[in-house]
Amino acid sequence: MTEEHTPMTTYLSAEQILGADDLSYENVKVPEWGGIVRVREMPGTERDKFESQFVGQDGASIRAEGLEGFRARLAAATIVDENGKQLFRSAAEVKRLGEKSATALQRVCDVAMRLSKMNEDDVKELTGN
Repeated sequence: MTEEHTPMTTYLSAEQILGADDLSYENVKVPEWGGIVRVREMPGTERDKFESQFVGQDGASIRAEGLEGFRARLAAATIVDENGKQLFRSAAEVKRLGEKSATALQRVCDVAMRLSKMNEDDVKELTGN
């Protein structure tokens, strides 16, 4: 009998799963901005929303914008305050964030992608590259 079928196995309840504090955070030094930002792993629904920005209306094609604004959108989706609330919420803020240092944005995006288990293949698929 395998371990998963022994009488000693206790399965998680829906309440336990929903109550779990399971999102990872990491503080990232961004010298270009003069300090530290908190980067959070994207929850499932936020990752779905983020990825949907790249999919055409037919649900299959890649939007023509491709990589345009990718780093700013990913950084905006993952930079949070000490309570886990997103700092950048409006399209205007995301646009302004995109005008910041590409080096700084990439540093944040590298951590965001690692925490959210996004890899280079995911990005290529999203952007049609």
